[in-house]
Amino acid sequence: MKRLHSICWAIAALSLLISCDSESEKPASPPAAESKVFVSNYPLAYFARRLSADPGQIYLPEINGDPAFWQPTAEDISTVQQCNPLILNGATYEKWLNTVTVPRRRIVDTSSSFQDQWINIENEVTHQHGPKGPHSHNGIVFTTWLDLSQAARQAQSLADALGEKNPLTNSDLPNQLKNLISDLDGLNAALKKLTNNKPQLQLVASHPVYQYFARAYNLDIQAVLWEPDVYPEEQQWTELEKILTTHPAQWMIWEGPPLEKSVQRLKKMGLGSVVFDPCANQPDSGDFLSIMQQNIKNLRPVFAQ
Repeated sequence: MKRLHSICWAIAALSLLISCDSESEKPASPPAAESKVFVSNYPLAYFARRLSADPGQIYLPEINGDPAFWQPTAEDISTVQQCNPLILNGATYEKWLNTVTVPRRRIVDTSSSFQDQWINIENEVTHQHGPKGPHSHNGIVFTTWLDLSQAARQAQSLADALGEKNPLTNSDLPNQLKNLISDLDGLNAALKKLTNNKPQLQLVASHPVYQYFARAYNLDIQAVLWEPDVYPEEQQWTELEKILTTHPAQWMIWEGPPLEKSVQRLKKMGLGSVVFDPCANQPDSGDFLSIMQQNIKNLRPVFAQ
């Protein structure tokens, strides 16, 4: 009887050992889909990082060029599909969504609350940025955050999403949001004060991305299709001269620092050059707030009395 009892204990111990070995061989559980928050451009990333309890969990893909024309790889898509929520700029910004399947219930469109204020443009010429292929700016204008009052509304929508849908929500979210909105309101007020010196000032822009900026700050902007790091072709200079016959601007706004020889030729035509960076992608230095503050400083000569 004692031998039988010992055998039973041995079998039980062996079973427990096998069970433990089997458990140790099981793969680790994959991270929860809610472990990261996807954002589709840098302004949203900046807002989210200021509002999140864990800024490192805010996922903005590494994108070479304008995130509005991002072409995700299969790996990118897989990562996005694991995020919750998916914070979008909206206003047709995310062209890649037309070819990607993501859980629609996770999507937060931060510009939907002012959809009736979206701007539509037509008859834009198709052009190309480097090797990424041709595209057009026809349709809904998507640089919504360049009206800083709209940027504040997008920040509010993002905060609402973090509060409702994500475990990474900062326990001090109301105060963090208040501080963020205060900074955006400050930028908005500074731009209004500056541009009020010369209402309806005529300007030329290097790219058709400043429509919300022009409307918000009472400016008259005509755009060409130039790249800051590319010297324009003669046909482009001719087109600019034609614009200036009916739109006598004295300044050109650039998305980034232009080539010096472009600046010098513009100067001979009576046009100064100034940079107003839309800051759609992660800057090399600084952040959204400091870039916008620098943009305002850059504009001061334009609106000097």
